[in-house]
Amino acid sequence: MTFVIKPADTPSLRVAGVEDRFPVRRIYCIGRNYAAHAREMGVDERDPPFFFMKPADAIVESGAKIHYPPKTQNYHYESELIVGIKKTAKNVKPSEANEFIFGYGVGLDMTRRDLQMEAREKGRPWDMGKGFDNSAPCSELHSANIIGHPTKGRISLTVNGKTKQDADIKDMIWNVPESLSYLSTFVTLEAGDLIMTGTPSGVGPVSPGDVIVAAVEGVSELTCTIC
Repeated sequence: MTFVIKPADTPSLRVAGVEDRFPVRRIYCIGRNYAAHAREMGVDERDPPFFFMKPADAIVESGAKIHYPPKTQNYHYESELIVGIKKTAKNVKPSEANEFIFGYGVGLDMTRRDLQMEAREKGRPWDMGKGFDNSAPCSELHSANIIGHPTKGRISLTVNGKTKQDADIKDMIWNVPESLSYLSTFVTLEAGDLIMTGTPSGVGPVSPGDVIVAAVEGVSELTCTIC
């Protein structure tokens, strides 16, 4: 098969301990999946989960320098546990969800908060607030065959060494199997999909020169610098 223009390279992530990489197909993000973060955003944490998406080529690997994006004066971090899908998942039961997971990492849902809030107030899509260039920094993935399926552990984020987010993934409103199951009733998940599972409270702005370190205990860590 030939194309009229050169196809883009497939976005991918490193996998711990092996040379082969994890190809990224789609990035699904869960909104407001920690009660404290839902409250700080002024909404009811009892709502069912909802989802938005980032383009696969928004991926940035740990250690990268990220340019402060245009059209915003309020550029925020959100640390998240990320989940990599290894095979087709449709109408999956929560009790079966782990069978579809390749592995886990830590990611950042970088957000142009002012654009997101403006869109929310006007009832418009969040795309330009959430799905822009370099908006999905991610660590390497760690195989569930090695680390298991984490259900608890500290999730944290520092900016220039100061702790900004500090919670536990057990505090998710909808845990990973529940979230994967619910999402699989809306779309067919495929190998290479990533799920960003929501952020705890403490989100806030960053500026050029800031160094962000996000980690999930027992899973992974990522670092990026805003420039």
